[in-house]
Amino acid sequence: MTDYAKAFDYGLTEEQLALKHSAIEFTKREVSPHIEQWERDGEIPREFQKKLAAAGLIAVGLPEEAGGDGGTLTDLCVMQEGFMSAGWSGGLMASAFTHGIALPHLIQHGSPELIDRYVRPTLAGDMIGSLGVTEPGTGSDVAGLTTRAVRDGDEWVINGAKMFITSSVRGDFVTTAVRTADTGAHGISMIVVPAYGPDGQRTPGFSVSRKLDKMGWLASDTGELTYDNVRVPYSNLIGEENHGFYYIAENFVVERIWLATMGYGHAMRCLQLAAQYCQDRVAFGKPLAANQVVRQKLTEMHRQVAVARSYTLEVARRHDAGEVVVAEACLAKETAVDTAVAVADMAVQLHGGMGYMRETEVERHFRDARLLPIGGGSTEVLADLAARHLGYAAAQG
Repeated sequence: MTDYAKAFDYGLTEEQLALKHSAIEFTKREVSPHIEQWERDGEIPREFQKKLAAAGLIAVGLPEEAGGDGGTLTDLCVMQEGFMSAGWSGGLMASAFTHGIALPHLIQHGSPELIDRYVRPTLAGDMIGSLGVTEPGTGSDVAGLTTRAVRDGDEWVINGAKMFITSSVRGDFVTTAVRTADTGAHGISMIVVPAYGPDGQRTPGFSVSRKLDKMGWLASDTGELTYDNVRVPYSNLIGEENHGFYYIAENFVVERIWLATMGYGHAMRCLQLAAQYCQDRVAFGKPLAANQVVRQKLTEMHRQVAVARSYTLEVARRHDAGEVVVAEACLAKETAVDTAVAVADMAVQLHGGMGYMRETEVERHFRDARLLPIGGGSTEVLADLAARHLGYAAAQG
């Protein structure tokens, strides 16, 4: 296959190029031979986390003092670009890096004991964490969550349910958003809920009530969780009581840039696959790429990928420089995930009937990309958030 991905190596330092290429080589060795089986299994093997850690690819962008490898958000984007351009599925990316949303609250606000118990083992590949925010009745409306934690002496008693929780079936703990006061966003706290006790048995009252069957992200084990009088130590509270909403909000920028990178990564891979297919596929006595309309479509796909990539990396670099980029992260996600959906659709079209077959990789990207305008804050909600930050919202009288 022609290496069309090299067209998107520009703008990176030598170190970042080396990181991207390490991610690509790792994919060839450890992912490509197995990904179709993982998609069929509906989850990835636990030992994959150890392989990522051994390759130095699990903790990029996380602080060394908490067990990470250091680096910036831009470095994380570059590594993810390498993975996606080499053929990772959305479900694989979500499951392998769920710690990217499960750990930041602990790293930033957790006690040294919580960091030693959960963060370091996760970044060594020995544990799997997930983030429990979304509920059956609340998605983007984080302030409306109803799962409640009540203090009882030296313990919290937790009751409620969580929905669409990535890596929760395989997971060892859930960084759980709970209501600890009746004051909307001001009454939310973050508590670590272990899935298993020291004896290896399920934490009483905590259960994965069902594993969810999805359109895409098939390699990601996604579950619905039930908390029925679950008791955990009071010391499992992350940071201060009733500050959880702010802890969640301060990590939204990174999560949205991460999803934006996944979006243009899907599109980049679809462009590669479509370009190669159009060179190889002969119809009416000539390659598809000999047709002007096909070349124009490929060029349009390239344009959309280039725009989404450039904007996403610009916002990531501005975040690394300390700028407030709440609105820009929303817009980068919208730009990149819309690109993912559009380019995947064009790739399927260029593949013709084969593009509709499960045996064709573009079909998988088409399904996986459709989640991105929904997850991590829907496009509609984020557009309104961006409007408020940009000063376009009407004053409320």
